[in-house]
Amino acid sequence: MKICLAVLVGLLSVLPSKAKNAAADVQVYSKTPGIIGKPNTLICHVKGFYPPEISIQVLKNGKDIPGAQQTDLAFEANWHYHLTKHVPFTPSQEDKYTCVVNHLGSSREFTWVSDM
Repeated sequence: MKICLAVLVGLLSVLPSKAKNAAADVQVYSKTPGIIGKPNTLICHVKGFYPPEISIQVLKNGKDIPGAQQTDLAFEANWHYHLTKHVPFTPSQEDKYTCVVNHLGSSREFTWVSDM
């Protein structure tokens, strides 16, 4: 039992070390074409990042949009991760929708723009 535990700890310490720090690739889009006044879903998809510690905020005019849901953190064969956050919204001309991603100590903002 002790040997199995030692092997497992060894593998867990070696495998993630094969991944290199990688900045997040972010896409912000709506589920259907963005039409002003028509209910839709705002999606913030973040992929290709390592290490897995990350936070995503979906904002309307600089404030959190209530009801946002996030998928479980998942990883690919190269140990880079991906995550999606989405929320129902109704686009309007006056409002600004933003996805804020905090990763590796830096914060970046990505704005959604209506297809109209």
